[in-house]
Amino acid sequence: MLTLEPKEVFSIFHEITRVPRPSKHEQQIRQWLLDFAAKHQIECQTDNAGNVVMRVPATKGCEQSEGIILQAHMDMVCEKNNDVAHDFLTEGIETYIDGDFIKARGTTLGGDDGIGMAMALAALTSKTLRHPALEALFTVDEETGLTGAFNLGEGMLTCKRLINLDSEDDGQIFIGCAGGIDTLAKLRYTPEPANGNLFAAHIKVTGLLGGHSGDDINKGRANANKVLVRFLFKVSKQTDLRIASISGGNLRNAIAREAQAVVLVPMDYKEQLRVEFNMFAAEIENEFSEVEKDMVLSLESADAPATLLPKMVSERLLLSLYACPHGVYAMSKDMPGLVETSTNLASVKMKNDEQGDYIEINTSQRSSVESQKHNLKNMVECALRLSGAEVTHGDGYPGWKPNVNSELLNVASQTYHQLTGTKAEVKAIHAGLECGLFLTKYPYLDMISIGPQMMGVHSPTEQLSISSTLKTWNWLKKIIEQCAQ
Repeated sequence: MLTLEPKEVFSIFHEITRVPRPSKHEQQIRQWLLDFAAKHQIECQTDNAGNVVMRVPATKGCEQSEGIILQAHMDMVCEKNNDVAHDFLTEGIETYIDGDFIKARGTTLGGDDGIGMAMALAALTSKTLRHPALEALFTVDEETGLTGAFNLGEGMLTCKRLINLDSEDDGQIFIGCAGGIDTLAKLRYTPEPANGNLFAAHIKVTGLLGGHSGDDINKGRANANKVLVRFLFKVSKQTDLRIASISGGNLRNAIAREAQAVVLVPMDYKEQLRVEFNMFAAEIENEFSEVEKDMVLSLESADAPATLLPKMVSERLLLSLYACPHGVYAMSKDMPGLVETSTNLASVKMKNDEQGDYIEINTSQRSSVESQKHNLKNMVECALRLSGAEVTHGDGYPGWKPNVNSELLNVASQTYHQLTGTKAEVKAIHAGLECGLFLTKYPYLDMISIGPQMMGVHSPTEQLSISSTLKTWNWLKKIIEQCAQ
């Protein structure tokens, strides 16, 4: 990676990939940033939330130009394949090059938003870039709550123009994003002994694409939780099905790639269960044949578990999860092709605390229309409460309303055309960005978001285009230099 162009960006990115940086565990990457600032004699400031801002003065002759903030987040989504042994808290990412792409071995790459961090730091340390005063803001916990942006300290930002470097589409300028909110359910239960002449089966759904619950929600990908529950519900209508264990998905902003359950049915239904499963697997594989080419559904006999969910809990859980919506709810009426409102059935986990055992169901809702965000939040709450679960909501975050008259947008559009001879697409994004939160504290900010091409974000198939990174870096430099005029 150290020999790739642009060297000044990829050398920094390589260092970043070696530093563990899960959401809510940014201590190591924060210290790395502080050490970087000290090494390069860059002014540096932190706030109580753990955000870091660095500042460099304008190059000679550009002191009168309005400064620019370059912004990225420190944390990364930590997803891995089940057969990969990796501790994100202590280990860096193992990367490799495959043609035009940088990839990771069985884990997320962390290009989101490590490459944004690398570009910002490369700009701060460039010896040839002509620029106005630059600030680089690195926020914490973007992926699991936006808490860094929520709690951004007073006086952290002093410039009036901001380039967010957290987009993943080549040649596109984003000027708006959806707002979001999380809906969490806890279904408490008391395990019962698994008595009787029962057959135990281990059912798994694996090999799905998963992906970002904002960027990829409209791509027709399967949700492993929904696939699993669909089969279990079908069986429950035919026989006495009991759930011993169930789990699926991981992060609230990732589409579930894998799910599994151990269930019990009467012994005389054993062969029929296999028949029903084979028919269901063929049906699902046919439905998703154009999208989920590596989908694997499996059913194997399992050791008899000692305990299981009470019958009523099993029944209500399946009803609630089946009823819980997932996917696109509405498309934008203002911007053709843009998702307006969606929801993600992110994860189902069995946990316990001092009060006993419970099932945790994590979902997230997004919308560029505030009232629809809350409408869908309430719809999900109703579905989850049908199980008897206690349902709560996160604080949520606001959307970012597009400003088509942005001066920074005009500069970015002009420089992209100068660089490539083509027009950049100007779009809003269904995924959440921190820009809406920045506006709550700094309402005068003129903002855009750009970034190089990445695919498979929030999944172990994440990959970063090398050529697009070079192109985006040249574009960013041109924007900065134009703003220094």
